[in-house]
Amino acid sequence: MPHSRQNPSARYQELLAMYQQMHREGDASLGIAPADMFPGQSLPPHAGTIKQLIMKYGAQTLLDYGAGKGRQYLPMEVNVPGVGKFGSIPEFWGTSVRCYDPAYPPHMQLPEGKFDGVVCTDVLEHCPEDDMAWIVDGLFAYASRFVFANVACYPAKKKLPNGENAHTTIRPVGWWQELFAQASARHGSIPYLVLVEELATTPEGSGIKASAFSSPGLLQA
Repeated sequence: MPHSRQNPSARYQELLAMYQQMHREGDASLGIAPADMFPGQSLPPHAGTIKQLIMKYGAQTLLDYGAGKGRQYLPMEVNVPGVGKFGSIPEFWGTSVRCYDPAYPPHMQLPEGKFDGVVCTDVLEHCPEDDMAWIVDGLFAYASRFVFANVACYPAKKKLPNGENAHTTIRPVGWWQELFAQASARHGSIPYLVLVEELATTPEGSGIKASAFSSPGLLQA
């Protein structure tokens, strides 16, 4: 029987328990206090790109799927190059935001209904491969206008409580492209944009190479 939200893999349950533990206890080995573990810091660098999607599709409601503690949406000065300063990311976006994260009790309840846009940053590579189809499918099930995600295709700096690397699923870009294309097709071809980071070696040394893929035509529109 295929895995699903109602029937996740044993590995999913194991990882979820470890992330719940990390939210509660932090990471003493890295000097990260519980309050600072997964605060949501991966979202702000993508705020400008998400704003472009919000404007393109006239979005007014957003779901952050895997939002961590959600501190990225608290009042704080946001300085957007070429645009100006804002009091918070929701103010900059001009939208409401619903946070969901199954590992953090305040955001653990599953959302109801649909949202104009769904964003998912620094999440998917932390999920088990056997469950990835239903997790990505869920992003599109909640979206009515667009999906935005980013994925790292290399090992993380963080370790799980059992010593494993926090990036559980490390797959090539083409694998993610196929996964998103299939999920979008199952949900009426909802547009999507996915930013991908890979390790790259150059004559100057190693570093991170960023690229993107999207639903047909989106990057050229």
